[in-house]
Amino acid sequence: MILDSSVLIGAERGTLDLDALLRSLGTEPVAIAAITAAELLHGCHRASDAAIRARRSAFVDALLDLLPAIPFGLAEARRHAQLWAETSRRGKPIGAYDMLIAATAMARGYAVATLNQREFARVAGLRLQPLDRYLR
Repeated sequence: MILDSSVLIGAERGTLDLDALLRSLGTEPVAIAAITAAELLHGCHRASDAAIRARRSAFVDALLDLLPAIPFGLAEARRHAQLWAETSRRGKPIGAYDMLIAATAMARGYAVATLNQREFARVAGLRLQPLDRYLR
């Protein structure tokens, strides 16, 4: 399972029960795409208030210690190119970072857990994890 940044941000804000989600996955591998690590770290650097920055950084550091980040390599690049062409051809492209996450998941045979299901649903063949029961 690949966790999208929206899930992790929801966990930080208390709107998603990440512990319950992780428990429900049992022994299924859980990771993040490297771009998700960048998105989370970017959020830390953007915080204008020192207290928010410190709280956010502590949360992100704990996540990065817990979840492996899958690098974007050649297998992911090949899948990305294919997905990019397919979604563009259908006139339904998704955001650049979301496309990297989708390609990473599909190259590894993983589903994606996201609160942005509408965007990711435009990628044919991408498995999505339903999250309604984890929302607070």
